[in-house]
Amino acid sequence: MLYKIIPNKCIACGLCQLKAPKTFDYHDNGIVKFLDSDNETLDISNDLPTELLNAYRVCPTRAIVIEK
Repeated sequence: MLYKIIPNKCIACGLCQLKAPKTFDYHDNGIVKFLDSDNETLDISNDLPTELLNAYRVCPTRAIVIEK
């Protein structure tokens, strides 16, 4: 699975980091990013982690995208 962040859709609400604190962090301007990375994609080759799926589901602007 490939996770993507679309920064221009992010409203810095904090729900993704609340649901998946080991995956998401924020830039200085409050926009979401993957923890310890400035890359806007994250490739997960095994089963979809529940916390990432929960973060995807609660994002009000769909700034997180999942691709197979």
